[in-house]
This record gives sequence, C-alpha cells and structure tokens, in this order.
Amino acid sequence: MTSKLNTPLLDQVTFPSDLRKIDDKDLPQFARELRDEMIDAVSVTGGHLGAGLGVVELTIAIHKVFNTPDDRLIFDVGHQCYPHKILTGRRDRIRTLRQEGGLSGFTKRAESEYDPFGAAHSSTSISAGLGMAVAAELGKTDRNVIAVIGDGAMSAGMAFEALNNAGALDARLIVILNDNDMSIAPPTGAMSAYLARLASGRTYMGMREIGKKLTAYLGKNIDRAITRAVEHARGYVTGGTMFEEMGFYHIGPIDGHSFDHLLPVLRNVRDNSKGPVLIHVVTQKGKGYAPAEAAADKYHGVNKFDVITGAQAKAKPNAPSYTAVFADALVEEARHDDEIVGITAAMPSGTGLDKLHDIFPERTFDVGIAEQHAVTFAAGLASEGYKPFCALYSTFLQRGYDQVVHDVAIQGLPVRFPIDRAGFVGADGPTHAGSFDVGFLASLPGFVVMAAADEAELKHMVRTAAAYDDGPISFRYPRGEGVGVVMPERGEILQIGKGRMMKEGSKVALLSLGTRLADCLLAAEDLDAAGLSTTVVDARFAKPLDVDLIRQLARHHEVLVTVEEGAIGGFGAQVMHFLSNEGLLDHGLKIRSLALPDAWVDQAKPEVMYQHAGLDAKGIVATVFKALAHNHLGRDIAAL
Repeated sequence: MTSKLNTPLLDQVTFPSDLRKIDDKDLPQFARELRDEMIDAVSVTGGHLGAGLGVVELTIAIHKVFNTPDDRLIFDVGHQCYPHKILTGRRDRIRTLRQEGGLSGFTKRAESEYDPFGAAHSSTSISAGLGMAVAAELGKTDRNVIAVIGDGAMSAGMAFEALNNAGALDARLIVILNDNDMSIAPPTGAMSAYLARLASGRTYMGMREIGKKLTAYLGKNIDRAITRAVEHARGYVTGGTMFEEMGFYHIGPIDGHSFDHLLPVLRNVRDNSKGPVLIHVVTQKGKGYAPAEAAADKYHGVNKFDVITGAQAKAKPNAPSYTAVFADALVEEARHDDEIVGITAAMPSGTGLDKLHDIFPERTFDVGIAEQHAVTFAAGLASEGYKPFCALYSTFLQRGYDQVVHDVAIQGLPVRFPIDRAGFVGADGPTHAGSFDVGFLASLPGFVVMAAADEAELKHMVRTAAAYDDGPISFRYPRGEGVGVVMPERGEILQIGKGRMMKEGSKVALLSLGTRLADCLLAAEDLDAAGLSTTVVDARFAKPLDVDLIRQLARHHEVLVTVEEGAIGGFGAQVMHFLSNEGLLDHGLKIRSLALPDAWVDQAKPEVMYQHAGLDAKGIVATVFKALAHNHLGRDIAAL
C-alpha cells in the first residue's frame, strides 16, 4: 500500500468478516477508501478499471449482507472483481495484478476460496450459479448463490438459456443484473427504490407465496392465468415482465451506488426469497474517478496511468499494431469490393472493425456478446454471396466452434475468420491466450488456415481472404506491434497452400508458422555460426500444407523443427501426419515440434513466456543441439 493513501476504515478489513463489523452509516466513507485503493493499484499495474469502479458499492453490500465464502459469489465477467479481491484477503498483493507471479486479472478458483468460479469469458455466471444452487439443494445445504452479471453479458444466448432453466427448476438463485450502460433502464429515483424494498420485503413475498398456494387449488390453468396477470401488472410498474415470464421474481431497478437502496433489498432477498430472484441494479462505469466517468470506453482497460491527470503511459511502438494493420487492410479491400462486410461480437475497437464502421457503417455489424450468432450470421451472409469477415479473438472464437463446424465448414461457405490475439497475450493470462485455433480449424475438411509472420504478411492474407470464394478461410495474428518490415501499399493475393523460403541451408530446417519466424531467423544465425547450415521457411499455411516444400526439407536436411505459437495438435501435428504417411520418417530424419506447453501458462511479459516455452531463438537453438546431440562441439548452449 502506498503511504499517500489515507484509508483508516479499509485498514480494518482484511476479510469480509471484518467488513461486517463496520457500521452501515460508515459504508459511504469505506467505499471512497476502497475506490481510492483500487485506482492507486491499477495506476501501477494497468488492467480493467471502469468496470471495477462501477461495482464498489455493490461489492461491499454483497459481502456485508451475505456470508461469503460459504455463500457463493460469482462475477460475470471477472474483470469487475478488483474491489472483491481487495476485500477478500488479497489487498497486500493487489499491486501484483496481471504481473508474473501475481494476482490474476480475473476471478480464479486456485487463488482464493472467495472465488468459487473462474470467469474471464462472459455470460457464464447464471449457469454456474444454477449448478451451485442445485448442488446445495441436493446436499441439503442452506446456502445463497449470487451471480453478478453485466448488461452486456446478459445479451448472450447462454445467459438466457440459464435463466430459462433456473426459472423452470425454481432454484434458490440470486441474479444481480449490473446495468452499467443504461441499455435496459434509465436512472431511477426514490419511488422505484421504495417499490423495490416493498416488493422484496417479507410481507409482499409472504402474500405472494400464500396467493400461489391458494390459486393452485383452482387448477393449473387458472393458477397460471392469475399468477401471470399479477406479475404482468407488477412488471409494468417495475419493468421486469420478461424475467417474470422466465420464472424469476424481478426486483428493481435500484441505484447501485446507494447503500440505502442496496442493503435493505439484499437483506430482504436473503431472508425472504424462496426461488430464483433477479435484482436489477443501475451503476455507472468508472464511478468516482472523473477521467473514467468522462470516457468509460478509454478507461475500460488501461495501461499504467497518472492518478492525478488520468494520462495513460504509452510505449513507443516500433511498428503499427497487428490489429491496426488488419483494420486498414480490410478498409482498403472494402473500398474495392462492395460485398465485403465486417462482423464483430462486442469488440469493435479491440478487433479494429471500428475503422470499417467509420467509413462503411451499413456494412459493419456488432452483434453483441454472441459469438455463436456472429458465426452463423456470417454464414447466412456468405450463403447470399456476400464476403463476411467475422473478426474475433482466438479465445472467443472457441465459443462459436459448433457453428464453425456445422454452419460454415460442412456447407463449405466462404466465411473469412480474422483471428486476433493468437498465441500468448501477456497480462491477460491463460483464459485469453489464443492457443487452440490452428488445431481446431485445421482439423476441419476444406478449411484454409493461414498465419501471418509479420505485418506485411497480414496485409497479404487480408487480400487473399477477400479474393477466396471456395470455402472458409482463416488467418491468425498476435496481440501487439509488428516487427517493423516494409509495408506494401496493398496486399498481394497469395497462392493457396504455398510457403516461402526465407533462407537456404543444408543441415537444419526450421519450418515456422506465424510470428515465431523472426526468432527462427535469429536462431539460424547462431546455428550457422556453430557450423550447422540452416534453412528457414515461413509455412504461411497450416492447411493446406505446402507438401512439395516439406518433402524437400525432409529429404535434404538432417533435422526438421516445426515452430508455432499454438497448442500441441496444431501445425506440427499436421506436418508430422504428412511425413509419416509419406514414409519420410523412415530414413533417419530427426524431427522436433515446438509448440505452446501442454499446461495453462499464467500471466507474464510475452518475452518471458516465449523464453519459458522454448519458443525464442535460444530455445530453438537448444532444441536443434539436443536433436543432434551436438554438445560435444564445446559450444555453451546457454550462452546462445
């Protein structure tokens, strides 16, 4: 904790049991201190700021009212959880957020008993909470389960599937809808707060239960008709008819920054509710920090920043970011082809599609947090002759995989998949690493799978995808800046399934897919210096493979090393399968496959992650020496 902060109340709290000793009247001051602590911590580490600031009072109120960790609290998405971490025994480590060896930027089961469910992707909390609630019923355990879900996360199909199931099961589940974008309801005042307290109170809930029992004697149809009429009437006043139809008792909207509103409602629900309840809470992103209140989008995720001015630290890039290169290249192709459209799932700025929207708004679609829908929506466009670019992060494309298989690949529809954040993602850790896309796409018949080695290659692949109409095609690229190569004015159309020779040698062949190419070239310099003449190839394609080039490498080199920034079972597996079936492993070829470790890799700086994975130049050289058992050369491999 920095010495400049004055936090006398917060200093008394290490765990929620300590918070429960704080008097209700002191909670506003406690919230100010917690907010100051969070702002100060994130200014040091960077991370998600706005969402956490918006739930300070809500987080305090939940831990104050409910008996966590025995009562289960799930955050959705987990980037709201920084205040929660400070209150649950992790304040002394809060300035290690997203750092190597430090706290995760999301909830994480292995980190604390107060994190009963890990959440870094959205819209999972109601399903998980329902599972926990049913488990409590089966185990005859008296326990509350609280799921805090944002209004954006509530837009996903999975959330509605869970709501529907929870209502049908009549499980004891409390869902708190954190409406921080006013996308569902406008700010509310004293009358709505009074109605919420009344509707959540023992008298109303008790009368509701008695009424349900009485109408049950009238028969199922009459009972349902009366119940629906009553709840519709209440829904018109409080605005919750949709949730009531799904079987939830709806309360709110209430002011999520007012303890006078939050505490009585939460206590009433804790003490009186029987089945599923949904509490609608209105909050403000960035609450309590003027720069974040003024620009919620810019302060959603931040670099290190100056607390006084709000100015964020920005590294001086040596080259444009891959995301920016993709965005500019897509805009260029869209100028040449009116059938190109862009699709994103709630990540317009993250994927760069905001640039396409600025110029071609009618051809750019943000479908919300709904990756499954995004993929099939793109398939529908492709079936009518359009050229959809469905731009998703690798980690989020996983959520739409069934649609990729069933709705795109089996039908051979030419949907283009730009895959951002491929490979390691540094501080965001294993939940956001783009590890699996090559493996799960290259296994699909008829799918073209590309990976850009640098920013110029990315421009070529955008144009290649735009021109390709014979089926689905993808191209992956990492987070961060390019390597600084000379950029073409416009990309070229690549020959499908053909790699490029970067350097020719005679003994060792390094076959790279994607952005590990630069390290392969550095490794080749060291290997050449050690007397091992080295070939370097940029594969470009994981599928279809450049089989002629791979045959040449296998027949004319003693060692062949495949290098990729993806999970085991991807590009290296494709190459090994081909070599095995061709009989090219029968004559002493030493083949090694470098890929991401078969483990969940926690957050760190990318260069550290590459080093630990053996995917930097030093690791590549060590792999070659080990394959050749060349330690006898007297060269200190560790010094390479």
